[in-house]
Amino acid sequence: MHVRLSENPVSQRRSATRPLKETPLHLLHKSLGARMDAFAGFDMPINYPTGIIVEHQHCRDEAALFDVSHMSQFRLRSSGTVADIAEALEMLVPGNIQEIPSGRLCYTMFTNDQGGILDDVIVTRDIDHFRLVGNASRRKIDKKILCDGLPPTISVELLDRALIALQGPRAEAVLIRHSPKLSPLKFMWGTKTEIAGVQCWVSRSGYTGEDGYEISVRTEQARELAETLLDEEEVKPAGLGARDSLRLEAGLCLYGNDLDEMTTPIEAGLNWTIRKRRRELESFPGSDKILHQLVEGPTRRRVGIRPVGHSIARKGTVISDENGKNLGVVTSGGFGPTVRRPIAVGYVTEHAARTGHPLILRVRNKKINAVVAPLPFVEHSYYKR
Repeated sequence: MHVRLSENPVSQRRSATRPLKETPLHLLHKSLGARMDAFAGFDMPINYPTGIIVEHQHCRDEAALFDVSHMSQFRLRSSGTVADIAEALEMLVPGNIQEIPSGRLCYTMFTNDQGGILDDVIVTRDIDHFRLVGNASRRKIDKKILCDGLPPTISVELLDRALIALQGPRAEAVLIRHSPKLSPLKFMWGTKTEIAGVQCWVSRSGYTGEDGYEISVRTEQARELAETLLDEEEVKPAGLGARDSLRLEAGLCLYGNDLDEMTTPIEAGLNWTIRKRRRELESFPGSDKILHQLVEGPTRRRVGIRPVGHSIARKGTVISDENGKNLGVVTSGGFGPTVRRPIAVGYVTEHAARTGHPLILRVRNKKINAVVAPLPFVEHSYYKR
């Protein structure tokens, strides 16, 4: 099965003058027979010998281990208080940073003055600092936003650490086996802990729609930890191909496809990330346009798309009505192994965004019937206790 990954097409092009970066698990991937390819400037595993569909389903049924060390990890410290960092960050993002307690994660985004999304990020409050994880292709942009936008009393450090995602319904059982002191984390909470004797930062989060964890670990200890987890019967390695099909079924956005500098959080269906307090303060970049769209509605919306038949609509597929009038464009598409059919996500004009609305997709010069479908295609299985 061939899966196209397109966080940033330019960043994926191999260059003789710009060698690809390698993650701390690169040699482990090679030893496991991974098919490697360029992704956001890194040489990353796309799939292993079992194939994408098997890896995808193993994550849904058991537990899969992903290397996501290409993601950027920042640490923000202040010469003042941690509250100073929260206040300053709120000048860059619409997230409710000041009110999150220590250990809590917040999904938010950097926005520009026009309300467009510069990157979607995870911000976490720790006891005396903040953590921020961003997309690999936006590493330099994120660092510039932080360095230019935060006061000089706040330091911005790009961490040299690995990031491992353990995802699936058996992830908790596996992790507690090696970290018995790990308290039951709620979804979108994190803590410092030891896993098999290795100091880590662990959060209950992920990008698959399944329960699971993301583990930040020192570079030199990453392979040891990954091999320990892979030794467990329930755990199998999975590459970016499965990660992409899992997030697509879960209706999660991919920066560079579903999100970009011309797309607002409201158009993307991310209204829930902007809490009442931030709406009232109107103090984040692009607040005028974003808050206007919250009240009046956007002219286009991100929707799920269910093509009829077996044709797959990829990024860039034109969406029209039966009379040929342009309605929008597909931003992500592929085969959904769990739902066993082609699925897609895209943006359509407001009047065409209701569930069940008929669409025409132009796939390889053929007209393919489709309908607007509710998101997600597969219900999330996040830990809720």
